[in-house]
Amino acid sequence: MEEENKKLDKNRTEEFISYDLALLKEKGKWTKYCRVVANAMSAIPWVGQVLSSGAAIHGEQEQGKVNELHEEWLKVHKDKVELLMVALDDMASRLESVHDEYEARIQSDEYMGLVRRAFKSWDASETQEKQQYVINLISNAAASHLCPDDQIRLFNDWLDKYHEIHFKVIRAIYQNNGITRLGIWQSVSDIMPREDSAEADLFKLLIRDLSTGGVIRQYRPTTYDGQFMRQTTRGKTKKPASSTMESAFENTKPYQLTELGSQFVHYTMNQVVKRIGSA
Repeated sequence: MEEENKKLDKNRTEEFISYDLALLKEKGKWTKYCRVVANAMSAIPWVGQVLSSGAAIHGEQEQGKVNELHEEWLKVHKDKVELLMVALDDMASRLESVHDEYEARIQSDEYMGLVRRAFKSWDASETQEKQQYVINLISNAAASHLCPDDQIRLFNDWLDKYHEIHFKVIRAIYQNNGITRLGIWQSVSDIMPREDSAEADLFKLLIRDLSTGGVIRQYRPTTYDGQFMRQTTRGKTKKPASSTMESAFENTKPYQLTELGSQFVHYTMNQVVKRIGSA
């Protein structure tokens, strides 16, 4: 029975290489965006290895440990290629919905550069959540005048730099503009840790990373023309100095996304960006 299962697994692997990958060139919606798909796949080094390995496995005669390892390698990459196919299909579907006036943009060399950069990040992402953010970014970047390409590349860098735990903080602030650090923490955990705990240290690190990175900031009132107003202490009595430092989970200072951070959320965490003129 074990031998039959191994033979079945081998047959499935070979069938995947010879048949499933052949479907790549038969995807109807991909025909229109063949150049985009080709650039995306060119950025992922193991795709070519899987294709060549699939062709080579049929010619191998010996059945030693090396071949078993080879087959196991193909099985692992079969799952990765299936995820890649879903991602490419998702991207092609999004591009199909873009207004025809952006067709030249989608086929441009500048956009192809963004596609290659994005799929390098897609391949390096360790979670499907971050992979989806990458697909959102490159799909929404098809409308170039909504956001400059340099800004798209910056957002791509942020996707590489930050972890899912950073994105939880960003989402909490996006969903509750003006939320305090206590509110942010309570949105991700039901446990209130000690101030000298590793959890508190990690939370302060997350806030510091996103603040210095230009993604979030403490709330600042502005004038009608967007000038930041100075904070005044007029009329307030001076309180005696506290004997303890400010809590990592402070509950009086509201936080907000920067405008750049808001655009980052708009491009990566929202499924669809409204195209100017598409209405």
